[in-house]
Parts: sequence; structure tokens; C-alpha cells
Amino acid sequence: MRTAGNPAASGLGRDPRPDRPGRLATPNSRMNRTLPSWLLGLTLSGLPGLLSAQPFVDPAPPAVAEAPAEAATPDPVDVPGLTYHAAPKPLAPEAVTADWPRFLGPTDDAKSPETHLLERFPEGGPAKVWEMEKGNSYTTPVIVGGRLVFFHRLDDEEVIQCLDPETGKQFWSHRYPVEYRDRYGFNNGPRASAVIAEGRVYTLGAASALTCLDLATGARLWQRQLAEEFARLPYFFGHGCAPLVHGGKVIVPLGTSDGLSVAAFDAANGKLVWGTRHTWQAGYASPVVANLRGAERLLVFAGDDSDPPAGGLLAIDPESGELLDAFPWRPDKYESVNGSTPVAVGGDRVFLSASYGKGSVMLRLNESLKWEELWRAEDFGLHWSTALLLDGHLYGFQGRNEPDAWLAALSVETGGEVWRADPEFTVPAPATPGRARRRAEGRDYRMKYFRGSLLHADGRTWALGEFGTLGIFNLSSEGFEEADRTQLFLARATWSLPVLHRGLLYIAQHEPDMAGHPPRLICYDLRR
Repeated sequence: MRTAGNPAASGLGRDPRPDRPGRLATPNSRMNRTLPSWLLGLTLSGLPGLLSAQPFVDPAPPAVAEAPAEAATPDPVDVPGLTYHAAPKPLAPEAVTADWPRFLGPTDDAKSPETHLLERFPEGGPAKVWEMEKGNSYTTPVIVGGRLVFFHRLDDEEVIQCLDPETGKQFWSHRYPVEYRDRYGFNNGPRASAVIAEGRVYTLGAASALTCLDLATGARLWQRQLAEEFARLPYFFGHGCAPLVHGGKVIVPLGTSDGLSVAAFDAANGKLVWGTRHTWQAGYASPVVANLRGAERLLVFAGDDSDPPAGGLLAIDPESGELLDAFPWRPDKYESVNGSTPVAVGGDRVFLSASYGKGSVMLRLNESLKWEELWRAEDFGLHWSTALLLDGHLYGFQGRNEPDAWLAALSVETGGEVWRADPEFTVPAPATPGRARRRAEGRDYRMKYFRGSLLHADGRTWALGEFGTLGIFNLSSEGFEEADRTQLFLARATWSLPVLHRGLLYIAQHEPDMAGHPPRLICYDLRR
């Protein structure tokens, strides 16, 4: 099976198995997921009026520390597991660059305005600038103002590291204990990437620890344990949706036993500002704000551990938390989730996609601020990646598992499939001592991109396959062209969208590769 997270970049890579060891021994097991009877009895039509009249009270406002006085910038230092390879090429004076403050980039849509990037890969692939061994996570870095923040887990602690983006050296690190254990055997690290906003860093851990740090120093300003304070309902893969910082608030999809579906906290002090009542729990898609019908609307694609499976798209007023409407869209399988972030398609339309046989749907927010369905595409179900919107078409790798995935293009207007592509290629087996003989015999691997992620920049699309393949695509309504391709490494679970900043590409390798390297965060040079 995603966050993630995402989802997220989340832990949705292989299908969960009901007979995995330890399943029924966990506190989040299926036997404990039943919703309260008063919640199950409510209908969607009655929710906005009945529930919005019952405001939530903050059960435990956090203690807030003063931000440290401005001090001299510390010199970054080496950290264990860091390897520096070589300085990148100089950045072209005319190159356009952009910060990457959130999981899906500066505009929350997997697009970047950066320019002067490679048109083809050099022999052997893009040059490595640096790499760092990382702990458990399904996250990617965020980068603002010369500071890279990476969120992962080392041993029994969730760790937030601030690094120099061009050297990997560390400015500061903050850590706290965590006891989360993935009930399906995926890794136990955070699923949600950090967020940088207004000089602060915000993270949401796998066990629902919401933390705010000072970007300059790493000092903790406040922290909340949301699972304990708000009686969060069970989840499949941990809390996996990246928080959204908007309008001075940190917005977090939640899901509690008393119907707190989405919560907004004051970005400065962590206090609850508003809560949206609904029965749907946090999914693994990141919330986004889009301008629909002339105003900002908060879009939350919810859906996690519930029986019967429930979830869909919530339209919320981001200032007040008022629920405008809820559109059900969730696979009918218990062990399924919603993990693909919604895509606003201009004016009044939003695109949703889910795997497990559900497919995609295009919605319209009508004059009454209610969702209307325009079309469905049952054969286009994205598992965790976000669809790429370009020139009136939607592109993405659909598929629940590796073998049934392919790249396709849909018409925004009709939902019809314009084309589909499933490139296949061979990859040499890694030249490690244990595999040297097999490689010499020519037993290479037949590969595809499988469930890949798409990032658009500099007039072309960068595709990261889930086994470490990086491709340069030219996508249009006329068809698919693979301009170039390289195999960065050969490792499973490469599920997180790449990060682009100042001509450097950052990729998280979440599992050990077949050449013997441990999980790593790797910085590649894409400058030309």
C-alpha cells in the first residue's frame, strides 16, 4: 500500500496482511476501532448544522517558551553518517530559484518555478553533492532561507535536524522520545514532512506529537500530544498527513472519539482556534487551501481506520472551521486509506483519486457551496502520489501494487483517458560481492517506474520510480516521451516526492538498497 504521508508521504507501499504478526496485539487493532454510537447515527446532511453548533474546548493548551533572542548564526558541523562528495556546479546568475517550505513544494502542487536544470543526465547519472544516513521515516526535507529541515526517527526518538542544504552539515538538532510501532510491520518513523513558516518549524509525528521549533536555533517553542489530549481514534499507519500552516494557524486533520475531524491551532502558541466536527478521520493526504468560487476553501481528504470504511473530501472555511460540505469518496475495503492530495483545477473544480479499485472523480463546488460530481475515472486510482495538472490534463501513476501500475493522462474536461504508457527497461544488478557472479552472467533486473511520483520544473517533468529510477519526461496531450533515465539506486519504498531547491534535487531512500547502502537522504546536482 502511503502521506505522505502522502503523505503523505506515508507508509502505504505494500498491501497490509491481516495475518501479519502482532496485528491483534496492538491498541489500534480492528477490534478497538468502533466509533461511538452517536457518531455512527449521524447522517452527512445533518452534520453541518447540528455539529457546528457545538464548539470544542481546548483540553490542554501547551506551555509556550519565548523565542530566543537573535544570535549569531552557528557554524554547521559534521554529523555521523554524512558523506560529502563534491561541490555542485555554480548556480547560473539568471537561474530562477524557489524555497521548498512544504511537502508538495511552494504552491502545494508538485511544481517549482526553478530553471536552468539538466536536460539530460551525465554518464552515470547526476552527480552526488552529499548524502546522509537517515533513520526511519517516509518524509522528505523542506528548505527555506538556507536551512534544510529533515524529520525522521533514530532509535526511540523522533529527530528534527536542521542542515546546510549544500553541504549536509548540521546547524542544530531537536529530539524527543516516541513509542510508535507500525502495526503492519512498516518502518516506525514519521510519515509527515516538516513545514517551515514565518521563522518556525512545525512537525507532526507518527504518534501525533505536534511540535513547533524556532528555525534559527532549534529551540522548542511548544509541543502538543494530540493523541492523548484529544482521544484520537485508531489509525492504520500512524498520523501521516503533513500539517498546513495558513493564516496564522496550524491545521491538522485529526479524528477523535467526540467528532473532532479537523483542528486548527494558533501557530504562535499552539492553542486550539477552531475544530470541525465530522465522523471522518484523518487520511494520509495533506490538506491544502484553494481559491474556489472567489474565496479560500480548505480541502481535507479524510479516511482511515473505520468499519465500515468511511471518508471523503471536506470543504471547510479556513478562517472559522465551518464545514461547507462533505463528499464521500473512499474504497469499500476496510484496509484502505485516502492518500492522494486533492488537486484544485481552477474556478470551482477539485480532482480526487483513491486506489483499491475506487478510482478518480472530478467535483464542482456549486453556487450553494455544495459538491457536485462531474465525472468519474474508475481506472485511474492514485495510491499516494499527487496528480500533476498541466495544460488541461491530469497525469499520474495509477495502481495499488507495483505490478498493476502505469502512467496515464486524463482530460480535465471529460475524465477520458487520453493515453497510457508503461515503459519497461533493464537495470544491472548491483556489483556487490554477493551479486558479482550473477551480474557477470547477465542476470539483470527487468524494471518499470511502478507507482512513481511526478515533479514539474523548467518545462519538463521529473519522475521518481518507487525502486529508485529517475526519469526526465515530456508530457503532453499528444503522448509520453522519456527524454532520459538513470537508476540512482535499487531500493524498495522510494515513495516520497523529490525536493528541488536552487538546482539541487533531494531524494529520500527509505529502505536499504541492494548494493548494501543503508537508508539515506541524498543531494544530487541538477544545475547546468
